[in-house]
Amino acid sequence: MTPGGVLQDTYNRTIRDLRISITDRCNFRCAYCLPDTEEAANFYQSRKRNSFQGASSKKIIHNWKPKSELLSFEEITRIVKVSSSLGINKVRITGGEPLLRHGVDSLISSISNLGVIGDLSLTSNGSKFPSLAKKLKEAGLNRITLSLDSLNHKNFRRITGSDGLDNIIESIDIAKALNLTPIKVNAVIIRGINDHEIDSLVEFSIRKNIIIRMIEFMPLDSGRTWQRKHVVPGEEIINRVKSKFSITRLPSQNLSETATRWSIGKGNAEIGIIAPVTKPFCGNCNRIRLTSDGKVRTCLFSLYEHDLKSMLRDGSSNFKLESRIKDIVLKKESGHSIGKPEFIQPKRTMSCIGG
Repeated sequence: MTPGGVLQDTYNRTIRDLRISITDRCNFRCAYCLPDTEEAANFYQSRKRNSFQGASSKKIIHNWKPKSELLSFEEITRIVKVSSSLGINKVRITGGEPLLRHGVDSLISSISNLGVIGDLSLTSNGSKFPSLAKKLKEAGLNRITLSLDSLNHKNFRRITGSDGLDNIIESIDIAKALNLTPIKVNAVIIRGINDHEIDSLVEFSIRKNIIIRMIEFMPLDSGRTWQRKHVVPGEEIINRVKSKFSITRLPSQNLSETATRWSIGKGNAEIGIIAPVTKPFCGNCNRIRLTSDGKVRTCLFSLYEHDLKSMLRDGSSNFKLESRIKDIVLKKESGHSIGKPEFIQPKRTMSCIGG
């Protein structure tokens, strides 16, 4: 820890970004996260050839955390306040699907009213956003990231288990109208499932004048179905885009940026490539994550979680919370080990971690 409220780990990375999951529940069943749809199971089974533990056609039972185990909005706001005194200035609200939790706008308002967070954003699947968008904007939300893995209704349902494609497109239009910008749209690209839609997703980005981010498939799914052969490398994605579109590489805005960015078309449309599997960006990672039940994760792929909830509920002072957060950050890993023999997939899925 250096002077002036700068939170650093043992690798001299400065931590500025706090991702906060407010629920582990989700109303989608995405193939890369909670794949309990029959079509997702069939896809993986057809490719496993008995060589790995793939998805089962048997429905997966998800044991969601009871409300009593979740942090209250007051507890979350307190952690944000304490973390901001250590240099955190960027907060993203995630899930699960965060808009499934009642009263999210009140949490946004509480964090915004602290006056210490410069970038307050939210990630959503868009299913509930149209009805809540105006409230979220008025509460102080700066911008939103939405998930859009397919533009084909049948394939969208195959990937997500939902018929929510139209809701997401409506959400994009509403977010633009409310100036919740820059709007980022995430697409997890999986070979054999939606990699044939790369061009159409780029065309959609140009048409809507938004940022599309294509993300490599990561081993964070509840079905434990991930295999490297399902990953479409970021380099392959951008080469395919280059073959069809005129794009220009954009300079990095900061060292901790997760995406390589390219402008496309004549407006502000962009494509971002996030390649944590083939080109890890761990060396400049400035993020920590807070789970909905009050655990700090120092990496998406951490095998260890550090409890804060007990301190929030036992009367510990803010000073003790600060000290605890400093100690946790010092335990932040140098990076993940995907692709290495020692790699172990975390027990919790992306829906529990808060990406």
